[in-house]
Amino acid sequence: MRLRQIIFYFELHGRNHDRFVINLHRKFRHREVADRIRMFILDGTFPQGQPLPSERVLTQQFGVSRGSIRDAFRMLETIGLLETRHGRGTFPLELTVDRLVAPLASMMTFQQDLQDELLDVRRMFEPAVARAAATRATDEDFADLQRILDAQQRKLKKGQSAIVEDTAFHAALARSTRNRVVVSLMATLNDLLVESRKLTLKQKGRPAKSIEGHEAVVAALRRRDAEGAARAMYNHIDQIADLQSQTRELREDDGK
Repeated sequence: MRLRQIIFYFELHGRNHDRFVINLHRKFRHREVADRIRMFILDGTFPQGQPLPSERVLTQQFGVSRGSIRDAFRMLETIGLLETRHGRGTFPLELTVDRLVAPLASMMTFQQDLQDELLDVRRMFEPAVARAAATRATDEDFADLQRILDAQQRKLKKGQSAIVEDTAFHAALARSTRNRVVVSLMATLNDLLVESRKLTLKQKGRPAKSIEGHEAVVAALRRRDAEGAARAMYNHIDQIADLQSQTRELREDDGK
């Protein structure tokens, strides 16, 4: 499918804005329009408190149909970046951490084939979280992490699923960084990981390895060993990647 490059100037509310270049793919045109509008909200081109240009204006500027503009609006309303006010127009909403993180969750929800890329994100992100936690975690944080590990151990002995505790561990680690963006990003990752955790935690030996990985991270945190904590987390994620690969292979073999 061909790509169409559109170069245009925005003239909004009496101001001239810089030139923008947009590549619009025929099939996913509304998604790319939504992404561009989102960027305009972030950079202040579309300021809070002022309505967006009309559908007619945006249709002309983007060179797309009104249907594409409306679909883009719906996407952005779903993740809380836009609000339509009857008789007044469509307005950007106040930006929050959750609203900035939501597009990632939306993308992963509809593209399940990106699990390998998600693991790459975890390798980049979670060791850095562990590294920061090693210098910022308090005694209360260590107590929370230990309670989660103890609960995992109890469920392991009973042969019960510990998916709740597995998720809670990574959330508690994020909280110990004292960074709200990190906490929100981790919450999004945890939401995206629910299905893969359900599958891998059913594998023989997986729950025990999960606990071992968590214990290695906490041991490094207690030593205030930032690099050791990052390394332990990276190794933990590598183990998960190996198990996910094994699970995928088994499912493919069962399907033959």
